[in-house]
Amino acid sequence: MSRKIRVVVVDDSALVRSLLAEIINRQRDMECVGTANDPLVAREMIRELNPDVITLDVEMPRMDGIDFLGRLMRLRPMPVVMISTLTERGAEVTMKALELGAVDFVAKPRVGLANGINELASLIVDKIRVAAVAQVRRAAPRDAAAASTSGVTHHVPAGALLGRLSTEKLICIGASTGGTEAIREVLVQMPADSPAIVITQHMPPGFTTSFAARLNGLCQITVKEAVNGERILPGHAYIAPGGTQFHVARSGANYVAVVDDGAPVNRHKPSVEVLFKSAAAVVGRNAFGIMLTGMGNDGAVAMREMKDAGSYNYVQDEASCIVFGMPREAIAHGAADEVLPLNQIAPALIARLRGATDRLHHRI
Repeated sequence: MSRKIRVVVVDDSALVRSLLAEIINRQRDMECVGTANDPLVAREMIRELNPDVITLDVEMPRMDGIDFLGRLMRLRPMPVVMISTLTERGAEVTMKALELGAVDFVAKPRVGLANGINELASLIVDKIRVAAVAQVRRAAPRDAAAASTSGVTHHVPAGALLGRLSTEKLICIGASTGGTEAIREVLVQMPADSPAIVITQHMPPGFTTSFAARLNGLCQITVKEAVNGERILPGHAYIAPGGTQFHVARSGANYVAVVDDGAPVNRHKPSVEVLFKSAAAVVGRNAFGIMLTGMGNDGAVAMREMKDAGSYNYVQDEASCIVFGMPREAIAHGAADEVLPLNQIAPALIARLRGATDRLHHRI
């Protein structure tokens, strides 16, 4: 039998520590090797026990969970699953934690804590398993990270993608574990006159509003949550609201967003499969597909359908993924036209769009 996943639980609530330890120890493939009630205790425990994964509460005494995470990812990068509260502030702090290098998060309920956490048991242990195999990187300073991803944008000529092309084309992005930062890296490089972008990132209700707002403050394009029935416009990116299904439809010459309470697909809501399948049916050869980091196979079959319908597809390579599951499955299904490092996907897409624009102008 392979070695168990060793987990340290860090939470200021004795009840939460007890519940998480019990859930972890019920699993045959993992064990809780220690619990800590604040980050200073956790620091020594991590040094002594060398765990594979830690779960970390966001708000704690003596040192905020975010401050601790920032120091940890600079000095001793390791897989971290954040335990967040489902509040507006909790969502904002969780986005910061993912930016700092946390692999994933679980949103704990504000009331009925014991029952709520037990109901989340399978989700919690699934996220710990994913974190244990994730490729964790040392956190880069925010300014340096922004400079490294935004430099390309500054070299895109104004108006390079303007005209008929931007209204015809549609860029479709799917992602899961590690996807919030991967999506950011793609979007900050897109010029203000980019074709419309539609995005499904696996995320629960209550968190996509903060995710969209954060991206909107970083990007030249406008980033927002998708609203049912709205027209999908160039220069905008639309994110599937957590806990809903999101796909695209046509209304005359326009693309429109459809957001509904459809059933989970591949266990996900939102599901990349739902978005990509609609792109194959509605957008066809005017679509670009991008599959980013994530566990599982959601969207792989539909991405192949997009390719068969004429789309051009980019898939993130293994070396730059936090988790290579979804990209691997897309490649296995023959859905990829190009497999690229994350930082090369947007430049390759922009170059292809500019080439198409040049050909269109020559025909005119």
